[in-house]
Amino acid sequence: MSLFHHLFAPIKIGNAYIENRVAMAPMATLGYGNENGGLSQRAIEYYLERARGGVGLIISGTFKVENAIDPLTENVPLISPSLIPALTELAEAVHAFGTKLFIQLSAGFGRVASPLMLLGQPVSASTIPNFWDPNIKCNELSVDDIQAIVESFGNAAEIVALCGVDGIELHGHEGYLFDQFMTNLWNKRSDQYGGSLENRLRFPLQVLQKIKKRLSPDFPVQYRYGLKHYVKAIHHGAVSGEQFEEAGRDTNEGIEIGKKLEKAGFDALHVDAGCYDSWYWAHPPNFMGHGCLADLIAKVKREVNIPVIGVGRLDDPFTANRVVGEGKMDLAAIGRGLLADPHWVKKIRKDQAESIRPCIACHEGCLNRIFEGKPLSCSLNPTVGRERRYAAEPVINALNTVVVGGGIGGLEAARVLGLRGHHVKLFEKRNDLGGHVIAGSVPEFKRDLRRLLQWYERQLKEEGVEVVVGKAVNEDLLNRQNADLVIFATGSYPVAPKIQGLSNENSMFVSDLLMKSDTLEGDVVTIIGGGHSGCEAALHMAPKKRKVRIVEMLPELMMAGMTVPYVNKKMLLDLLDYYEVEVLTSSCVVEISNAALTITDKDNKDRRFNSDIVAYATGMAPDRRLYDKFKDNIPGSYLVGDAREPRNIQAAIWEAYEVGRTV
Repeated sequence: MSLFHHLFAPIKIGNAYIENRVAMAPMATLGYGNENGGLSQRAIEYYLERARGGVGLIISGTFKVENAIDPLTENVPLISPSLIPALTELAEAVHAFGTKLFIQLSAGFGRVASPLMLLGQPVSASTIPNFWDPNIKCNELSVDDIQAIVESFGNAAEIVALCGVDGIELHGHEGYLFDQFMTNLWNKRSDQYGGSLENRLRFPLQVLQKIKKRLSPDFPVQYRYGLKHYVKAIHHGAVSGEQFEEAGRDTNEGIEIGKKLEKAGFDALHVDAGCYDSWYWAHPPNFMGHGCLADLIAKVKREVNIPVIGVGRLDDPFTANRVVGEGKMDLAAIGRGLLADPHWVKKIRKDQAESIRPCIACHEGCLNRIFEGKPLSCSLNPTVGRERRYAAEPVINALNTVVVGGGIGGLEAARVLGLRGHHVKLFEKRNDLGGHVIAGSVPEFKRDLRRLLQWYERQLKEEGVEVVVGKAVNEDLLNRQNADLVIFATGSYPVAPKIQGLSNENSMFVSDLLMKSDTLEGDVVTIIGGGHSGCEAALHMAPKKRKVRIVEMLPELMMAGMTVPYVNKKMLLDLLDYYEVEVLTSSCVVEISNAALTITDKDNKDRRFNSDIVAYATGMAPDRRLYDKFKDNIPGSYLVGDAREPRNIQAAIWEAYEVGRTV
């Protein structure tokens, strides 16, 4: 019996027979559309690759059903007759692999539409401010507008069914337009669409009735909604374990909604949590554990008899199998895990979980790129959305290649070169592979980085890459390799600030703080530098019964350097507040003396603080000394990763993949 047998029992949603319990969660495919707001060939290949990988059910990214009442840019896909050829092709293609396809339909964005997306006045259940810009007011939808949208759902459903799609999911979660109607926090209406829970559910239930009437009572329609919002107030979410009064939907109301949706005739529920005001619940960052919503979802699962689909970092196969086996949900919906590795299901079917490339929940390549108007992708897998044209193709003439440096950039370069059939030898001067990621993976909330390093080590072994650790590369060593090609991935080194007394024994670079965190003595820790790495180090140290402070020269934390994805940044800031980390912005350390330091604020006032440990996270500099020395003597020389410019994991992997797949 497979280790993951719970995930391979078939199930039915309405009349749709699904071969396994793994669903591809809906993710926005901005950047994959065409000029008509439909599906490009790129989108078809994207979904098709996950069907090839064995997923039982694909739930598409959301499609709008109209664009006159809630007008947005063409970046949001729209159901229209022009979509029929592409959607038909997609349905036929995924069916060839035994995968079912549900299309997610949305009433609109309402208050959460970015001002950059708006083509007109936004709308909502009531006259309320736009989430992103409170100066923009949303108009209250009239009853006639609501009925027009209901009719548009019927039209869209007929198009979807004509294309051979197997079912529909209504997009009722995360604070979008349906959710704005369902929630007292945003719905202030006094007519038949406001007030009681029955009234607030009237809009989506009318849509269900319209779809079933236009198609068939047996045509599967499921509803996605958040069981609990975790909102303290507008724009203020609550972290796990925090005591607060729920301003949005609480669990009891969420359970009652589930019962009413079942009674109304929905064929399944797709349950998550959160909304834009607590966005990290709807898009769990690395700070939230695998299966973080399973216990919450189990509460509604116990109260209904229709299938319940669950989410919440289920990309760890052992977690997904366990929560389905325990009856906490009927299907495990995986989003980002299927970006990182589209063949996730196929691999666990063969009991090869160790060969799955893990998602690290960074949001860099997926949500952040969508947020910036760029095509959906993945930090670890740059082929997402360009699976065919961007593949690493086998080479005809294999080259002798040397990779210098065993950090993430070097590991990816060596993997891709080996995958294509080149002869690859990787040198790392330290005794372990991973570079800065070794220290970066120390915090428990970065544990998936450890899995990533283990994955790389297995991949290099499978591709026949020769790995030499504990060996520094010099000119003589390089000459003896007779290399046709050398990839320099020599990483970066920390830049120490110029502070009097920084060299004392209790001062260290932030990576040393992480590596020594369990053995260091002292109760007060000061971190100089409030960038991403400094803030994560502070979060790692704060629960260890220590007083932790951050000193940052800029007015805000994580203000400089590469953009930290909004959802990760917001949760990190909330966690720092929850653990009472002292934050001194617009300030700088000017002197360290014994167990004290002097800090100057924006008004040039000096203050003295006690501190047993001082760590600095004040930036990195590229280490390109070897490359500069040898680049003119080795024509096939390339520089990748931090050695070119210190950035993040995505930049190192994408750069290394690009070089590795083309040389």
